[in-house]
Amino acid sequence: MTVSTPPRYAYRPITDRPDYDWPGGRRLAIYFGINYEVFDFGGGMGAELAPAKNQPDVLNYAWRDYGNRVGAWRLFDLFDRLELPATALLNADVLDTCPGLAEACVARGYEIAAHGESNAAAQGKMSKDEEQALIARTTDALAALGTRPTGWLGPWISESHATPDLLHRAGYRYTLDWAHDDQPTWLSTDTGRLLSVPYSQEINDIPAIVARRGEAAQFAAMIEDAVAQLLAECDRRPLVLGIALHPYIMGQAHRTPPLARVLERLREADDPRIWWTTAGGIADHVIEHDLAV
Repeated sequence: MTVSTPPRYAYRPITDRPDYDWPGGRRLAIYFGINYEVFDFGGGMGAELAPAKNQPDVLNYAWRDYGNRVGAWRLFDLFDRLELPATALLNADVLDTCPGLAEACVARGYEIAAHGESNAAAQGKMSKDEEQALIARTTDALAALGTRPTGWLGPWISESHATPDLLHRAGYRYTLDWAHDDQPTWLSTDTGRLLSVPYSQEINDIPAIVARRGEAAQFAAMIEDAVAQLLAECDRRPLVLGIALHPYIMGQAHRTPPLARVLERLREADDPRIWWTTAGGIADHVIEHDLAV
């Protein structure tokens, strides 16, 4: 039997690639992808705290909306205090639904990356024309914040067979949809190369807490263990750790303190091998110096 493999990239083990450094000779690039998302009241997709009984699903809709009204601002306070950069993964509909939230990300100097229009639908089920229109609307809406986004994360990590081609044609330089590596890698498209920047589905609060029913202390320990392991490897190869956060999960009052404690320890250690950056900063460095395989 011949198995099907993704046509966008070839297999090459991480032990058989050119070595390089991050800026300043650093070896481990860490970025936070903070997801700012909106959902459809009375329908559509959405993570669940508890199984929905009917629509409108007040319990889960309100739980998710807490992130935009309260949790995001709690995380802003934490990241301001620790002087941490971040990539804001923005649903374009946030601009109309939550006035001031996207602007608060811009005011803090966060990178703005596109995350579709909302998290109520998955783009992989769309026709090619519909998906192209979605990408265009999202891009134009976020460009109104001042800078045209160059990075894309699909809502629900949903892609069609055409998604990388459509993103490259629309001017995107990188995608976060693929979690297949600890280094940036090139994806082929019909008009050129699109960079895949690692976005973790493990160090990610939705799978860890919602899907696996873990809690914040366990998730914080996962972050600490991942950093320790990658630091033990980074003298042999440059590495990336993306930490994915959702304000309606880690912005809850009982979850922010364990997150704060692990981030405080990492910042206080001031390890010279760590580059605290953004997904776009990683992409820019790799593309400028043509470092990816």
